[in-house]
Amino acid sequence: MQIIDSPQHTRHDPPFEILDGERTPYFEAPRRAAIIAGALAAAGFPAPTAPREFGLGPLLAVHRQDYVEYLERAHGRWVAAGLSPDGVMPCTLPLGGMAGRSTAPTAEAGRYCFDLSAPIVAGTYAAARCAADAALTGAEVLLAGTRAAYALCRPPGHHAMPALAGGYCYLNNAAIAAHHLAAAAQPPDAEVDRRPWAMAPPSVAVLDIDYHHGNGTQAIFYERSDVLFASIHADPDREYPYFLGFADERGAGPGEGYNLNIPLEAGVDDARYLAALEQALEAIAAYSPRYLVVSVGLDTFAEDPLGDFALTSAAYPAIGARIAQLGLPTLFVQEGGYAVEALGNNVVELLRGYES
Repeated sequence: MQIIDSPQHTRHDPPFEILDGERTPYFEAPRRAAIIAGALAAAGFPAPTAPREFGLGPLLAVHRQDYVEYLERAHGRWVAAGLSPDGVMPCTLPLGGMAGRSTAPTAEAGRYCFDLSAPIVAGTYAAARCAADAALTGAEVLLAGTRAAYALCRPPGHHAMPALAGGYCYLNNAAIAAHHLAAAAQPPDAEVDRRPWAMAPPSVAVLDIDYHHGNGTQAIFYERSDVLFASIHADPDREYPYFLGFADERGAGPGEGYNLNIPLEAGVDDARYLAALEQALEAIAAYSPRYLVVSVGLDTFAEDPLGDFALTSAAYPAIGARIAQLGLPTLFVQEGGYAVEALGNNVVELLRGYES
């Protein structure tokens, strides 16, 4: 198991977010990554390596260029306009027919974000770029023939859509890595290369085990058949992100049938979750991908302040072991998990289960 750390992550440290209408300290804090790194070291996992730099190309394969440019310049323009350096946060969201072209910093903040939990501070863009590079480095590890890698990405990514930040996410690390693997897995034949991605053969499966639905990853691959997306998450009828993640969302066009959502009720215990995992893994095995990317969210843990599942720490080695039975080169990409005192141990148990 090769470990890739994201050393720039501490530069992203917003002082607050707006959660359920209340100003609250930022849950997705640098301490999360430090605790995970410390637990991995204490458990005897290999020392982490720093990510390679991949440039903008892999990012622009899944995100719109204007959005990436916005992330880079947003904080500087915000402060230059006399607004608070504490963070860029929207106050007006262009819903319905509000599609105007205003370039005011406050207008752009609403155009490129869908909630109030993704403020942009001075170091956000650098941290997000480093997190994406960590996931891409993990993908390269698999392409080089290593069985498994874990990318300690912060900020996380699975809520980030092609041109929208939200849910603590700015660049979709798992989707960027999955696209990179899919591109590398395609035959080099010129005729094949001219086909649209939606018509490419099976290459990668993304399994999202975060408590919250990976709406961004779903949106990126929804009309593609070369990447299967399977997500086990809290029912959006009661939980964030609310507007995506329902069971009848199966993909569209050539991607129809390549999106699997398994929304679950509150209070899910270990046995119930493992049964849902079995359903997702059966779909992945039937798809026969060459690579697997796992969006690792540990906010399924019973003590997590942002979830209502009831998983114990004993569930995570079982989850890891069952994923390993697929026999696929696997990249684990860190997403959520906010019960910080248990977070490092739960990551260790998941990865140990995979390696056992």
